[in-house]
Amino acid sequence: MPDNKASQKDLDCIEGQLGRTPRDVHAIAYRCPCGNPAVVETPPRLSDGTPFPTFYYATCNRLTAAISTLETTGLMEEMNKRLATDAELAGAYAAAHDDYLAARAALRIDVPEVEGVSAGGMPNRVKCLHSLIAHSLSAGPGVNPLGDEALAKLPEWWKNEPCE
Repeated sequence: MPDNKASQKDLDCIEGQLGRTPRDVHAIAYRCPCGNPAVVETPPRLSDGTPFPTFYYATCNRLTAAISTLETTGLMEEMNKRLATDAELAGAYAAAHDDYLAARAALRIDVPEVEGVSAGGMPNRVKCLHSLIAHSLSAGPGVNPLGDEALAKLPEWWKNEPCE
């Protein structure tokens, strides 16, 4: 398994991406093909005590901009309609929710305030493609069906220049 610990160079890059000092980066969950961090893992309780359910957090500006554009297309509404009528999809999406919770639980940090809470609307609805795509990029293909579907609709955000 590759080392995914954030280096100082990674943290400096993430600070540039976010425009602020990153909070409590546990690891780099996914790197853009350009090599820069694109998704980080964040513990469920920040160092200041704040509960933080978003374990996978997209940081790459080009990635998040592409996702924001995709969110304007009506895709989330269409996905929600399919979730309500497709039992197989709903089951796979619920399994993605369980995977998300298991990955966060592996940190062994008990945070009752976020127990059972993942991100992006899982397990019953779609409310944030950023979270679903961050999960898909981090967990790999086949884990989050709706994250994978949304990811496949993105342009190759890293293509022209390295992400910042």
